[in-house]
Amino acid sequence: MNGDENTLALGERGRPAPNREELVLERIERVRRSRPRLREELITLAHGAGGKASRTLVEAVFLEAFRNPFLEPLADGAVLEAMEHGEPAFTTDSYVVTPLFFPGGDIGDLAVNGTVNDLAMCGARPAHLSAAFILEEGFPIRDLRLIVATMAEAARAAGVTIVTGDTKVVQRGKADGCYITTAGVGTVPAGVRLGASAVRPGDAVIVSGPIGEHGVTVMLARGGLDIEADDLVSDTAPLNGLTALLLDACPGGRVRCLRDATRGGVATVLNEMAQAAEVAVVVAEEAVPVRPAVRGACELLGIDPLYVACEGRMVAVVAGDSADAALAALRSHPLGEGAAVVGRIAEDPPGLVLLKTGFGGTRIVDVLVGDPLPRIC
Repeated sequence: MNGDENTLALGERGRPAPNREELVLERIERVRRSRPRLREELITLAHGAGGKASRTLVEAVFLEAFRNPFLEPLADGAVLEAMEHGEPAFTTDSYVVTPLFFPGGDIGDLAVNGTVNDLAMCGARPAHLSAAFILEEGFPIRDLRLIVATMAEAARAAGVTIVTGDTKVVQRGKADGCYITTAGVGTVPAGVRLGASAVRPGDAVIVSGPIGEHGVTVMLARGGLDIEADDLVSDTAPLNGLTALLLDACPGGRVRCLRDATRGGVATVLNEMAQAAEVAVVVAEEAVPVRPAVRGACELLGIDPLYVACEGRMVAVVAGDSADAALAALRSHPLGEGAAVVGRIAEDPPGLVLLKTGFGGTRIVDVLVGDPLPRIC
């Protein structure tokens, strides 16, 4: 072999030119390193089969939106950093709202905010979430991207990361487009112990803002009702910032119990507290904040706003002498501007919620047997 032949057999900088097999391997590696492109417009059963289509869906939609060091390995779980300054808290929930998109939000931010709020009601500082999706064959990829985008934005707003998840696809007609299950972990600061058992007579009952907006918004978004409320949107929002302010303003156990008023509304939350603590909850009807559009829709449908779900409102029970400090803290936050003291805790009759009406009478606010507005979260 002469010098010219040797030169032809060498690549750049005198290295041997790659053979055919090496060229193929390099091309494969380049493809693997490139960001995946999802070409389909609808979910197919192949997207849930665990193969290339599944991987492409996960990387092109979920990883693209939620990217962070914990999620990037795409393992079945995430090993998280050690949590400091408190005890761990954990929660899980599923979301099956219909319609999937409604004024003010969609099933995506609802899933993030709902899980963040469940942790916040424990007094915890939410840190990490998981997200599992059940998708129906034929579900539009465009809609999935919208849902995932709102989840990512909600997670950023709440200061949490989505670190692991799962995706399953079921046959057409076996689901309702998209279901989401989330779980969350966080830490409860030292000295914070919240629960209905801590509620005692003399405590003040506070609602963080106008109630019933989510439930009524979702109901009207379903159509079929000749009710106009163009300015009404869901109140879905993360409450962890609000609860942190409240706990700082009322330390030393002055905050007794926190609950987010989701399915069953404020009435159900108050009944659960009354029964668990064996106390009476006395509420002034005129003190309960309700927007005119919500009140009007509820009157037309014969529904009490106290039973209508919220997704960005909480009920707080605080020591009676801390009510002013609690209100000031809540009202300093955009989500608590409409906070109001709506009642007090009394000794008798134990286990009941009493409503003092605007007409001067008193009636019992009982727990509903059924749900007047199903599939709202």
